Formats: sequence, C-alpha cells, structure tokens
Amino acid sequence: MPTPHHLFLVASTREPGHMGNTEWLARQAAAHLPVDAAQTWVHLARAGMPEFVDQRHTAGSYPLPETGSVMRQLLDQTLACTDLVFVAPVYWFSFPSTLKAYLDHWSAWLRVPGLDFKAQMSGKRLWLITTNGERAKAQPMIDSTALCARFLDMSMAGVLWGKGGAPEAVRSDAAAVAAANQFFAG
Repeated sequence: MPTPHHLFLVASTREPGHMGNTEWLARQAAAHLPVDAAQTWVHLARAGMPEFVDQRHTAGSYPLPETGSVMRQLLDQTLACTDLVFVAPVYWFSFPSTLKAYLDHWSAWLRVPGLDFKAQMSGKRLWLITTNGERAKAQPMIDSTALCARFLDMSMAGVLWGKGGAPEAVRSDAAAVAAANQFFAG
C-alpha cells in the first residue's frame, strides 16, 4: 500500500488570514494523521482556477492542462493523493462555489484523451469535513459528496461534521473535536 497522501481542498471563501470553523476542525483531524502521511493543503479560493467551459457537446474532449498552469497543478495533486479531503463549510445547503468549480473541472479531466481520470481516481478515499449551524442542513452536501465518490469508484471514507456558524463556534463542539481526533484512524 502506498504511503498515505492527503490532499486537503479548503473550499471556504473567507478572506485571507481568517481561518473558518471548517478548516480549524480539519486541521485538528489532520494533526492526528500518522507522521509518515503526506499532507497537501490547497485553498481553492486563492488557487486562481479559471472558469470551467463545458465543451462536452461541441469539441467532446479537452487537452491536458498546460504544464505549470493552475489546473495542471490541481490535476497532478489530485492524481498524486491517496486521500482527497473536501474541507467545505455548508453554503446554502451545498458546496461553496470554489469546490463546485473544482468538481466541474472533473468533467474536463474525464475527457482528456489518454488520461483515464476515472480509472486513476478509482480506489482513492474521499472524505468530507464540514460545519454549519444544523447537521440536517449539511445533508445535501454529504449526499453530493457520496455521489461523487460513487461515480468515480472511490471509497466514501467518512464525514466529519461540527456545529459552526459564528467564528470559532466549532471549538465548543466537544463531540466534533473528539471525533476529529479519531477521524482518519478508521
């Protein structure tokens, strides 16, 4: 089995310098990863992703993103990880726009001749760490994450939810903090 490599995709759109509840909870969980597990953290709002242009019904395929481009870096990081971790606060019952944009680019990567993105994603583990004021309101995002995993034959490895809302609110959620300490153990 390869050495674990966790790619943490932070989807919050908070302004730089302000760590939100979801990222804080994710960092608590990541602190308990084995010492040999690699961690890569990407703040999607600061990555400079271009808008996705849907060419599925016109060109039908996409070129491999150019070497050195933001999308090539994200593609390479995605393919290099063993574990993909969505660090996504609930925004209007769903993914923040940054994570949705990243996922839209999967449509392109699935259509790059010779890349075989789906086969390369198969068997990876997908995790979701999220916060909001009420667990039931996170369910649509949890369901969407599970569908993404199923589509690419990934393992839906776990969901960590914490009660967030106001800045630092999740730090008072003792159950979420305790769950974070064991999240990647299973």
